[in-house]
Amino acid sequence: MFDEIVLASGNAGKLKEFGRWFAERGVRVLPQADFDVPECPEPHVTFIENALAKARHAAKHSGKPALADDSGICAHALSGAPGIYSARFAGEHPKSDAANNAKMSAELAGKADQSVYYVCVLVLVRHENDPQPIIAEGIWRGVWQAEAAGGNGFGYDPHFYLPQHDCTAAELAPEIKNQISHRGLALIELKQKIDWLYPQA
Repeated sequence: MFDEIVLASGNAGKLKEFGRWFAERGVRVLPQADFDVPECPEPHVTFIENALAKARHAAKHSGKPALADDSGICAHALSGAPGIYSARFAGEHPKSDAANNAKMSAELAGKADQSVYYVCVLVLVRHENDPQPIIAEGIWRGVWQAEAAGGNGFGYDPHFYLPQHDCTAAELAPEIKNQISHRGLALIELKQKIDWLYPQA
């Protein structure tokens, strides 16, 4: 297995989360900023294509294996929207969680189906032209709640109601959320695939 990988993100939380698991396998996770990786275009319409593009982009500019993720929220009643446009659903300049949530509530108002789900796709490439990227996906299902509740989450979390927990994602303790969220589920699958490819001695 490799000794270092580059995380195609500047998110400190993601760096810590991924870094903890890879450290157990003797692998250092480095932020792409260490290699002056420029921003990667995301012109694709699927999570997997955008994650793959970001991973290959980081690998190209760093010369190291790279890990990327792409995630968002989807509503069945909106044909899967906002999907990859989740972060900029209400507009690009400036991006606003409050505006995104308000637009989602407006779009879903009166719809019989209020079900929504978060998606996270993780892609690990060993080099820029890796013919067999390691791909993992996590899906977290919930119901849209028009009234915001909770202060632990971000993005759409205050409106993402979980019937089995009788609360929103933003009301969950962070340690519980990390275990059951879309990103947590994708990371579990990624771990399984890496362990299968690179069994620990």
